[in-house]
Amino acid sequence: MAIPMLEAIDLHAAYGRIEVLRGVDLTIPRGAVMALLGPNGAGKSTFVKVISGQKEATSGDLHLGGVHVRDASADALARVGLCTVPEGRSVFPNLTVEENLQLMSYAGVPADAVKETAYRYFPRLLERRQQLAGTMSGGEQQMLAMSRALASDPALLLLDELSMGLAPLIVEELYDTVREIAESGVTILCIEQFARTALRVSDYAAVMTGGRIVATGEPEEIMETMADVILGAA
Repeated sequence: MAIPMLEAIDLHAAYGRIEVLRGVDLTIPRGAVMALLGPNGAGKSTFVKVISGQKEATSGDLHLGGVHVRDASADALARVGLCTVPEGRSVFPNLTVEENLQLMSYAGVPADAVKETAYRYFPRLLERRQQLAGTMSGGEQQMLAMSRALASDPALLLLDELSMGLAPLIVEELYDTVREIAESGVTILCIEQFARTALRVSDYAAVMTGGRIVATGEPEEIMETMADVILGAA
């Protein structure tokens, strides 16, 4: 069997005495798009923080490409190909689009390559390249945040609540691009509260409630068996 890109085994995490992750088991095959769904408070964002090195797990195992990384720092994980687009969009509002992209060149990626990747996936950013990022729409800012992540040539891309605060048509457009990115070989985990659009482009889906994965499977199966949980979350 092929080694999965991400494997979490009996993963636990807590804030003080309050346990938030209560034995999470999740496997993501290489090159797949997986939607992680569930209501607010299910533990999805904590799971992202743990697997991206922003928060320590209290127990369990975490493997990235077959390598044990549970105690790895966020910097170390980034260097081996894990990249996160956090909830709420992370751009420098007082810099132009092009200046935001230029910053990625300081991480060792040629500036021309950064811009080529951004403008290929998001042609609208080419039109806005001299515009201050903070004056763009929420959807355009999300495109810019995703472009900066893609510039690092990630092996695993974590998208935390990509749709938050965006109009449905923009969300559809962004998820079309997610599918396109996956077809280039990038493994993607989409953490979503709103299920339908994420499921449309996903190969697999998992549902989290109460700090545990309660169901995994193909999108159609998850929609049929867990509709009350995932649609209730929306």
